[in-house]
Order: sequence, then structure tokens, then C-alpha cells
Amino acid sequence: MSFLVAVGALALLMFVAYRGYSVILFAPICALLAVLVTDPSAVPAMFTGVFMDKMVGFVKLYFPVFLLGAVFGKVVELSGFSKSIVASVIRIVGRERAMLSIVLVCAVLTYGGVSLFVVVFAVYPFAAEMFKQGDIPKRLIPGTIALGAFTFTMDSLPGSPQIQNIIPTTFFKTTTWAAPWLGVLGSIFILLVGLAYLSWRRRSAASAGEGYGAGHTNEPVAVETHKLPNAAIALLPLLVVGITNKLLVSAIPAFYGTSYEVKLAMAKPVVTQVAGIQAIWAVEGALLLGIVTVLVFAFKTVARKFAEGSKAAVGGALLASMNTAAEYGFGAVIAALPGFLVIQAALKAIPNPLINEALSVTALAGITGSASGGMSIALAAMADQFIAGATAAGIPLEVLHRVASMASGGMDTLPHNGAVITLLNVTGLTHKTSYSDVFAVTCIKTMAVFFVIAMYYLTGIV
Repeated sequence: MSFLVAVGALALLMFVAYRGYSVILFAPICALLAVLVTDPSAVPAMFTGVFMDKMVGFVKLYFPVFLLGAVFGKVVELSGFSKSIVASVIRIVGRERAMLSIVLVCAVLTYGGVSLFVVVFAVYPFAAEMFKQGDIPKRLIPGTIALGAFTFTMDSLPGSPQIQNIIPTTFFKTTTWAAPWLGVLGSIFILLVGLAYLSWRRRSAASAGEGYGAGHTNEPVAVETHKLPNAAIALLPLLVVGITNKLLVSAIPAFYGTSYEVKLAMAKPVVTQVAGIQAIWAVEGALLLGIVTVLVFAFKTVARKFAEGSKAAVGGALLASMNTAAEYGFGAVIAALPGFLVIQAALKAIPNPLINEALSVTALAGITGSASGGMSIALAAMADQFIAGATAAGIPLEVLHRVASMASGGMDTLPHNGAVITLLNVTGLTHKTSYSDVFAVTCIKTMAVFFVIAMYYLTGIV
């Protein structure tokens, strides 16, 4: 019975997320219903002492990353830098290679720190124009954008400033550059297999005589490319974010040591354990410098629309961080229930800690429809178990980081995922016409996790 209570709470959260209801509202409701069935008297204490405690803790750690990332993406968009980068990559790669061009521009933007949602809006007008010129079915655009924006640059490539690559750092005391070679190998696997799949889909459509199609909705206006900012300047903020992130990862512990104490005029000094937060500080510093770089080169352009743009960025950051924090609090409550011990016992039956972690994270990411949410639930509940298993097997915690990060971006893009819904809405397409290709990319991404695990065991490379 206790097992069914835990599973029922997960199923209910999945159902309400799929139907589009707010996770912020329903995560505590689902969690506390499970507590109510288990022990009614424990509901207030579990809400205050576990759910809210964990939710607030998540916001304390990660909200600045969400906020700075959203503002960085917005100023890159307002400055015209994102469109300039897209146009330049397309010009270099060639319009005849439409799919490769779109995948690469999405990859450049997301790896540079631009939010996934900003990338969709920036890239879609170019994708529609190129697919129309190449007579490629429009229904293949979502799968193409998903491959570039929702996969290897989000959580596989080392140093990615996306939240999916940051969350594991606080559990495993790693940095965003953890297991760099495994990350690169996984990225190559995803890119090559993904492009092969999309090329096959394009050839199949051409053989059937299917072209771009007619009567589409949300068709964008042709993009003016002759008034865009210089491409070298547009790319500079992204380079600043990447380089600064790498430098700060080394500089922060060298300057602050393993812990740092602030006394000032306070009665009780504040002690910060730097090892558990250095990766977050590094990304925050990098994004802040990225924002400053944009403003240095495009202040007048950004200033005209910054008031409204910043409001949208802050609103998006609040919503994204609170959604994930609510799921994190939900996971902490479920992990405290007797039924979760049954789930843990079943997972312990999987002797390999990496396989165990990969299955746990990707399953919860799929259930919640959120990479960061699913990973937060899994690591909040089972990080100690994963660490103990890895330590016993002599596996570096860097490998745990990379596997967790990549697994979170596997099955998260099921139909109820917010990014998928946004992508389809922006492109004017539906689940029926285009989701099958997004799902194929999702499966390729999931396969890459186990490819990386196999490569670690075969070669010992990290």
C-alpha cells in the first residue's frame, strides 16, 4: 500500500503537468495528499519542515542562475546579436544544408548561455525561410531545433551554463566541466545519430513527393539580415561566458579556499563551504560579465526595450525556478515516505550505480516533464545512495555528474514538457504532425547516456 501511495503521487503530478496545470500549485498538493494517506497528523510538519525547507533551499542556490541566464538571453535577443549569430552560421555552413545549419546555430546559442526558449524564438524565422527554400517539410523544424537546443549543448558538453549541468555540482561537489571527455563523446554521438535520423526523414519525405507544404499557421515574416550587428561582436558575449566560466572554476577555490568566513560587524560570522557552491558562483560571474559585454557594445539598442524586456526575463526566471523548486520539494516529501523505501530497495537491485542513476533520473524527468525537476527529485532522494555505490566501485564523482546531467535531458521531452509545447506553439505545428521527430531525438539522447556509460567501462576515460 505504501508503495502505491508514492507511485500515485508521482502519477498525479505527471497527470496535472500533462494537462497544463501549474506545478507550483499542484506539487505540494500531490505530495501532501500522499502524506495525508500515510499519516494525517504529519501533514503540517511535512509541509513546513520538508517541502518548504527544500523548496526555499533550491531557490536560494539556483534562482540567481535562472535570473542571470534569463536576462543574458533577453539582452542578446534585444541587441540583435542572436539573429546576427544565426545569420552568420547559416552563411558559413550554407543554406543548402538547412538542417545542419539550424542544429549548429541552436547549439552555439545554448552553449553560449542563451535560454532554450529564447533560442526557439530567434531561430524559427530563419528555419522556416530555409526549409521553404529547400522545399523541406515544415513538420521537421521542431525535431531539428530540438536536436540543436534540447540535447548535447544543454547537459552533455562540458562547461555548459545551462541549469541541467549546474544542479549536479552541489550534490557531487563537482564543476560544470565534470567528465569532459565523456561529455564530448556523448555530444558527438547525439549529433551524428541525430543528423543521420533527420537526413533520413528528409529523404523519405522527398521520395514521397512531400515538400514544405501550404496553409501553415504562424508563418514568420522574412528576416532582414543586412541591418544586423557585426557577427564577431555578436559572438563575443557568448565567448566571454564560456571563457570566464572556465577561469572562475579554478580561480574561486584558489582565492577563497575550501571555506570562507565573513565577520564584518555581525555577532555570528557567516561561513560558506566554497566546494559545494564554486560552480554556481562561476556560472553567475560568467553570465554577469556576458550581460555587461552586451551592454558595452549595444547599450542604446538594448536600452530602448530593456524595461519591458527585463520584466519578461524576470517573470520567466521566477516561473522556471519556482516550478523546479516545487518539484524539488515534492521529491523530498516523497523520499521521506515509507513507500519510497520500497522504490529504493527495487533500485538497489540494480547493482551498477551508473545504470541505477541513469534509469532513476531519466524516469523521473519523464514523469515530471522537466529535466531539472526530475533530476532534482532523483538527486534529492538518492544522491547519497549513488555516491556510496560509486565510491565502492571506484567510480569518480565526475562520472556520476555527467551521467545524471545527460540522463535528465533524456526522456524529459515527453508530450507534456513545457519546452516542447512552446516549440510547437511557436512553429504553428501540433503534436500530431511533429512530435514523432522530437520523440526520436529524445530516444537518441537517452541512448547516448548508456553509450557514455559503456565508453567509461570500456576505456576508463573521464
